[in-house]
Amino acid sequence: MERIDALVIGAGVVGLAVGRALAQAGLETIVTEAADGIGQGVSSRNSEVIHAGLYYPPGSLKARLCVRGKQQLYALCASHGVPHSACGKLVVATAPEQHTALAQLAQRARDNGVETQLLSAAQARALEPELACTSALWSPSTGIVDSHALMLALQADLERAGGLVALQSAVRAARFVPGRPAVVQVRSGDGDIEIEAQRVVNAAGLHACALARVIDGLAPEHVPRAHFAKGSYFTLVGRPPFRHLVYPAPMDAWLGVHVTLDLAGQMKFGPDLEWRAADRPEDIDYTVEAARAAPFEDAIRRYWPGLPAGALQPGYSGVRPKIHGPGEPAPDFRIDGPAVHGVAGLVNLFGIESPGLTASLAIGDHVAALLRAA
Repeated sequence: MERIDALVIGAGVVGLAVGRALAQAGLETIVTEAADGIGQGVSSRNSEVIHAGLYYPPGSLKARLCVRGKQQLYALCASHGVPHSACGKLVVATAPEQHTALAQLAQRARDNGVETQLLSAAQARALEPELACTSALWSPSTGIVDSHALMLALQADLERAGGLVALQSAVRAARFVPGRPAVVQVRSGDGDIEIEAQRVVNAAGLHACALARVIDGLAPEHVPRAHFAKGSYFTLVGRPPFRHLVYPAPMDAWLGVHVTLDLAGQMKFGPDLEWRAADRPEDIDYTVEAARAAPFEDAIRRYWPGLPAGALQPGYSGVRPKIHGPGEPAPDFRIDGPAVHGVAGLVNLFGIESPGLTASLAIGDHVAALLRAA
């Protein structure tokens, strides 16, 4: 039976960042991935936005890891040649009654140590002439990144530090016995094998809750219920009118239909929010329904009245690994280490949705710190 220091389950951007951090700490590390390539799940279907850290409660894991991770991400992109752009973002109010929300967002940003600037409508239009708004909040540190290039850079760092990624290797179960390494059952193309690992990190994204339920030694009360929320994106046919990201003033836990750009200059709108009653992520249909364009158009014209009729075409969709249901307040990231569940050597990552990509490097450091004494 092979014995290693650390096994990370899931080769998305967060799993790769965790594996990189553990390998760079001198641990013999394997990152397992059920698919035949890295980043085939949540990481392949996101907005690729580098978030500034405006929205999250001060002191929360989301706030602290987003702000720290943003700084680390920009530094890594610069040092590794990962395509990115600190293009900035405008959060816009389209009616005076939304100004309070912008002021509150500006205060939250200050509490989180994030630079922003409140703009008048004229100042916002000086940045984006086709924008319709009554005021705006400017976030200069928001940006975009090539997420696949980022994951390749993380994998390269992991491998340089002596770690490896095992593709087509699905973890079926794990058993923890106090005082002994965990025994992890892995199904690969070569058949079923068992690996002994001193440390195990569940970074399985959409599958994290289901995987945690087959960990022998972890009490069921430490596993949240999984919820799945689909978000569809539409792309713009024609020349983009904006050079910066544009978000509407925040509403509850949803950021609204917003404008993002990719590094090729294509503009996309989304995501919307569609709760899916599915027991397994595999049962979710990722098709973007053309009929959903109508509510997109209504939402977009509030801040861009010049949207041409018929200019939206279905793009792609993604699913967020939520641990709360409709109408419930959005919780913080759950990064549950031994101090939470009492299982030495185990960390479960639950509900790692946005800003997970931005926070990925900081999440890796956080998990490594939790396991340092294991």
